[in-house]
Amino acid sequence: MAGQSVSRESMVYPCYVQTKDKGGEWYWVYYARNGEAIARSSEGYENKSDCTDSITLVQKSADAKVYIPADDS
Repeated sequence: MAGQSVSRESMVYPCYVQTKDKGGEWYWVYYARNGEAIARSSEGYENKSDCTDSITLVQKSADAKVYIPADDS
């Protein structure tokens, strides 16, 4: 997956956005169809490629089962 450099005004939703935090680490944010941020990577990445790999892992888990532990229901 290769990212595109685009202005925020030209982004098409839903999408992932990769950017750097104040510490210089890469992270991603997932934006829903309505443009609202609904998910963020749980960590920062020193390398942009690691951030991209993290997005790929999330995309591939779209069919993952969702569980609610019995003691939390």
